Amino acid sequence: MVSSPFEPLRPGERRRRFRAIPVRTLLPNLITLLALCAGLTGVRLAIEGKLEWAVAAIVFAAMLDGIDGRVARMLKGTSRFGAELDSLADFFNFGVAPALILYFWGLQELGNAGWIAAMVLAICAGLRLARFNVMIDDPNRPAWAANFFVGMPAPGGAIAVLLPIYLYFLGMPKFSLLAPFVLLYTLAIAILMVSRLPVFSGKRVGKRVAPEMVLPVFVMVVAFFALLIAYPWVVLATGTLIYLASLPFGVIAYRKHERADAAAKSPQPTAAPPPAATAETAPTPPASPADDGGRPARLN
Repeated sequence: MVSSPFEPLRPGERRRRFRAIPVRTLLPNLITLLALCAGLTGVRLAIEGKLEWAVAAIVFAAMLDGIDGRVARMLKGTSRFGAELDSLADFFNFGVAPALILYFWGLQELGNAGWIAAMVLAICAGLRLARFNVMIDDPNRPAWAANFFVGMPAPGGAIAVLLPIYLYFLGMPKFSLLAPFVLLYTLAIAILMVSRLPVFSGKRVGKRVAPEMVLPVFVMVVAFFALLIAYPWVVLATGTLIYLASLPFGVIAYRKHERADAAAKSPQPTAAPPPAATAETAPTPPASPADDGGRPARLN
């Protein structure tokens, strides 16, 4: 029986202490919490009408989501607690927050239909994350399947579903003229998240960089962030369109892996054994070196 902290200890009894948690385990969770703070702040900014900063908060949360898992694997600080926290943060940051931002931006003008579209987006993001948590422990999943997501990932869906807002800041006509398109587009992204569509995964990209590519990678990363800060809506809109256009290539690559896997598992035809020798086909014994007189043949 464990004594209460308010009860005096018995003679010779020591109070139980919790095991110290290494800092390498805390750091990835702190990054996840920072991403969650960004998502919450994005909702507040959308309510206050600061739409540009609200979208920036979601983009910042997506960037943090892309590095928290890598940091955990690099520091060997992965944990079940961190995985659950990351899943819950992703549901809010890439499901609830984008849905509310779209609703406060323009979907509210559609009344109940706009609110239903926002709810469907958030629910589909939650279902997609729940399915991901279940499939990640599938022992029958082939190794090459780790290069693909099943359905559009939640961060990608959150960035893609905000495309109408990017176009709005680039001079798109008034929302009321394109309201049906925005509604259908929101529902389409929600369906893609819960679909069985194979999508390229970037989790295995960037683990190793060739020595001659270090400086070019630095230059490209700096150039990307410079362009993102200088021309945010052009970069986000262009990147979203390229991402949507790349979805069919993921399907083609996935089908190619499936065919190769099926060919490797299919039984190979075995060669038929040679026919047994019969009396008619039996080889004739070699001729005796002796001649008719029973004497050995003469050597030439």
